[in-house]
Amino acid sequence: MPASHPCTTLAGKLRRTLVAGLTLLLFAAPSLSADEAPARREVRIGVLAFLGAEAAVSEWSPLKRRLEAALPRYVFRLVELDHARMDAAARAGELDFVVTNPGHYVELESELGASRILTLDSGKGRSAAEALGSTVVARSDSRDLDTLADLRGRRVAIVGTEAFGGYQLVWRELAALGIDPARDLSALKVVGYPMDEVLAAVERGEADAGVVRACVLEGRPQWASRLRVVGRRSETDHPCATSTRLYPDWAIATLHHTPPELAKSLAIALLGMERGDEGMAWAVPADYQAVHDLFRELQIGPYAYLREPTLMVMAERYWPWVAAAAALVVLWILYTLRVEHMVHLRTAELRAALDARDVLERRMRDSQEQAEHLARLSVLGELSGTLAHELNQPLAAIGNYAQSLERRVDNHRLTDAAVREAAGEIAAQAERAAGIIGRIRSFARKRVAQRERVAPSELVREAVALFRGMLASAPEVSITDELPPDTTIEVDPLQIQQVLLNLLKNAWDATRELAPERRPLALRLARTDGTIRILLRDQGPGLDAAAQARLFEPFFTTKRDGLGLGLSICRRIAEAHGGRLTAEAPVEGPGMVFALSLPSHD
Repeated sequence: MPASHPCTTLAGKLRRTLVAGLTLLLFAAPSLSADEAPARREVRIGVLAFLGAEAAVSEWSPLKRRLEAALPRYVFRLVELDHARMDAAARAGELDFVVTNPGHYVELESELGASRILTLDSGKGRSAAEALGSTVVARSDSRDLDTLADLRGRRVAIVGTEAFGGYQLVWRELAALGIDPARDLSALKVVGYPMDEVLAAVERGEADAGVVRACVLEGRPQWASRLRVVGRRSETDHPCATSTRLYPDWAIATLHHTPPELAKSLAIALLGMERGDEGMAWAVPADYQAVHDLFRELQIGPYAYLREPTLMVMAERYWPWVAAAAALVVLWILYTLRVEHMVHLRTAELRAALDARDVLERRMRDSQEQAEHLARLSVLGELSGTLAHELNQPLAAIGNYAQSLERRVDNHRLTDAAVREAAGEIAAQAERAAGIIGRIRSFARKRVAQRERVAPSELVREAVALFRGMLASAPEVSITDELPPDTTIEVDPLQIQQVLLNLLKNAWDATRELAPERRPLALRLARTDGTIRILLRDQGPGLDAAAQARLFEPFFTTKRDGLGLGLSICRRIAEAHGGRLTAEAPVEGPGMVFALSLPSHD
């Protein structure tokens, strides 16, 4: 890739410096001969095998391959376990990391001090914080099961009461409807792992309905035609049918004995994992507060202590002792008061811990917003080298007209027409300068990311105006709008404007040293099958096939002072909006065509 196309951001520079330093630290040991080379340490990663051991090996093999390639000093081993065996292995110190569902992770966090370092990024426009749900299925010929409320008095198959996606998510939805599974269902049939046993039990008629994790049914075509979804919810951008609310995706977590250096190396390796290579990617840890809310409502897991005994239960349980001696009643009351006091102390400690965690999460969000703000300032710093020249023109014109008025006053030639003409020109030049500064201030302003419906043509014109307003010799940018007048998209305008500004700057870098006839840029807005496409064409030297294939890889660049992170960040912004960012050579002529595709919301 030529030096003219990478999008350089301050956040990218910081990240590359960190990665380079850690890489040097990890691999700076002197080379040894085969006889002298130390034995590679084995790293054991426990994975929850909710679909069985063979399916777990197939699903998590990309993780193992990525780590072995990125960290050759270690031998990584995947250990397929169920809930109970994973708890026992983690408690015995037989695992270095665990990969499990969010509910099981929260339990390990509370019981063993596990700490999440990354969250699985499911992609496809989904947020890692809203990626996991449960689906209730019934036979296609059952006509009296449409909503979750219809499960009252029915037989329901589950893999186990400890299963997060296989039971607890549906339990919360039933509790919200006033249904207690232990009391109001005809039977709660536990079939165990793998989860396919639930589908088989429903098909054989051993249960009226079953609970599986969302997307399991879509991945089993042999059952998808014979089973249907009960209580289907409408969840935006989720690719599979779900009967429950959505929760954060799976986490990879350390245990209390995991070396911090190993955890740091693993996190860096997985953050660089590209979905296009292995079909899997990881993101920074998501907010698991929704899981805590579920456990708190159901009073299970870390919040099981909230199931305090009622007076009626205590009376039924201890009536013989109460009837035998009043003194024993007094002692029991004192004991109960002490237990309640300890519970309140524990609750206060947990609340303090949750408050501390909330403070840390707020700091993390503030840091992310600060990084995005600094990235925009970095782009402005690269483009605003000639900003003083642009502002100097209107200021010089204002000064000239002011001096002209003074001379006319001194020469007694000041007329109303001259004053009106000078005042009008001064106002026009002042408005021009204010417009330049206003657009820059709007782009550089720090604020929380938020989406709104905007017209794509208006967004493109604002980005072009900002781009041209900061350059003394800005290239011509033609805009061809082929969209209907009422076309809208639901995006964060500042993030999309940041992508467009980066692409315009790349095109300017690629052409500013060329002949004048090759400097103009062309933007085209078109619509294809419900997708809005914004295409930017330049007439630069272009890219060879090898460079195009690696164009969006992090840290890939041929620019002498580039980091190779800009286009990768731009693509992630596009994917977060449910869109795509691609690049290809034009059909005719030199240069490149960058295409930003976004879903339409008409």
